[in-house]
Amino acid sequence: MSENDEKRITVPVLREKKRRGEKITALTAYDYPTAKIVDRSGIDLILVGDSLGMVVLGYEDTIPVTMDDMIHHTRAVARGVKSALVVGDMPYFSYHLSEENAVANAARFIKEAGARAVKIEGASPRRLRLIELLVEAEIPVMGHVGLTPQSLCRLGRFKVQGKRREDAGRIAESARRLESAGVFSVVLECIPMELARVISESLEVPTIGIGAGPHCDGQILVFHDLVGYSNGYLPKFVKRYADMGAVLGEAVSGYAADVRRGAFPDDQHSYHLGWEIGPDGLGNGEERKNETEDE
Repeated sequence: MSENDEKRITVPVLREKKRRGEKITALTAYDYPTAKIVDRSGIDLILVGDSLGMVVLGYEDTIPVTMDDMIHHTRAVARGVKSALVVGDMPYFSYHLSEENAVANAARFIKEAGARAVKIEGASPRRLRLIELLVEAEIPVMGHVGLTPQSLCRLGRFKVQGKRREDAGRIAESARRLESAGVFSVVLECIPMELARVISESLEVPTIGIGAGPHCDGQILVFHDLVGYSNGYLPKFVKRYADMGAVLGEAVSGYAADVRRGAFPDDQHSYHLGWEIGPDGLGNGEERKNETEDE
């Protein structure tokens, strides 16, 4: 067993964290440099979410994201991770056609992209059967109930779920059925904190909240929202820990200003010949001494 294997977060590690009452930390990442930052910071779980459609690719929602998009970005993230559990998000219509097609798509995340698990939205009877098949195929599955963004066409807009008594009961039952089907954790998105507490206390597998209050076993946010690098609407549940959009904007503006006034590049940021240019051209000058220029 390598040192990396000893440090790696696995499905059993997450379950043990819940048993000990330790909070689980999770974030999204969509590329290699971000994955390295998140992993080095000690985050337990990295979700390569289909939210990349909105955050990185510029779509209005997650619906247009393809399997090839997800494999491309998950592969980049996996290359930057040494310890966090990498989870690939099954995009819309990657698990709707047939069980065989869905299992094959999930296997691509493991075999081609380097993920260690996949996430699937919903808890319909057909979805539960699929989860059982994936678990049987040795593919760990993260469930997802509450607000399910891939249901946008049906929902009409993103909004809090489970405020009414019957809806709350349905979401709680869905979470229990997901656990019975074999998921290793359940994402609870945009539900009342009281409902999230009831669900978290009723399940043996960890719950990961996003807009579900403090009583979940763990929390996840979109990385770009967390660091202030998103340009769109921010939900109530997002807490910004930095304003990288402003920092990056100032850096770009400073660069542009320096270029326009001729201040960049200067002598310090330029390379030099190893000899003085003579009066007759490049070949006639004297060699410079003690040059330490980078190649």
